[in-house]
Amino acid sequence: MSGYAEWPGRLAGATMWRNVAAGDEQRVVPDGVMDLMWYEDRLVVAGPDTATVAVATRPGAATWGLRLPPGVAHALLGVPACELTDHRVDLADLAPVPGEALASAEDDVPVMLERVLLALWRRAAPDPSVLRLAASLDRAARGRRSVREIAADHGLSDRTLRRTGDRLFGYGLKTLMGIHRFQYALQLARTGTALSEAAATAGYFDQAHLSREARRLAGATPGALLR
Repeated sequence: MSGYAEWPGRLAGATMWRNVAAGDEQRVVPDGVMDLMWYEDRLVVAGPDTATVAVATRPGAATWGLRLPPGVAHALLGVPACELTDHRVDLADLAPVPGEALASAEDDVPVMLERVLLALWRRAAPDPSVLRLAASLDRAARGRRSVREIAADHGLSDRTLRRTGDRLFGYGLKTLMGIHRFQYALQLARTGTALSEAAATAGYFDQAHLSREARRLAGATPGALLR
């Protein structure tokens, strides 16, 4: 087994995160990724979102997660990502959960998540060419090229690209492009860029266009999201 396949947490680009709930509800804005989470003492797969999801929480409760790189969830779980779109699903409903990995949950949740990811990786032995394609398409979706141009760049027909997007990301490239653009605009605004400038830099027609997208994807104005 190659090093790439043996150590997914480091070499496949999975990112660990932790969130501590401040209230009874957490609103999750679409970000174009999928996560393996430890939520309320359960291993949960968070599918790709097309709109903001309200998640019930307990104040002070911590949720840990691994943000999975493009295409990895599909490769490890063996189901098209579109079957998980806008859903939170127990990992046990999708794949065998290694009991020896879960044994470390009480002592060290991040270590447990990495062990589960490693066990899934070894079981699935994902095709590196599929992961390279997913990464390339995700990078392209962050640029300014059209869906047709992206398809041509990758030697795919429009229809094949649509099916590939559904399988790897949970939706087509046009939706993924819109989510990445929205997240980029928010990132710029959070670092102090004026909303009008953030909208223009991210590729919106104007600030009003960004505001419409914010209401559609997040159910709130950009200003409210930043607050």
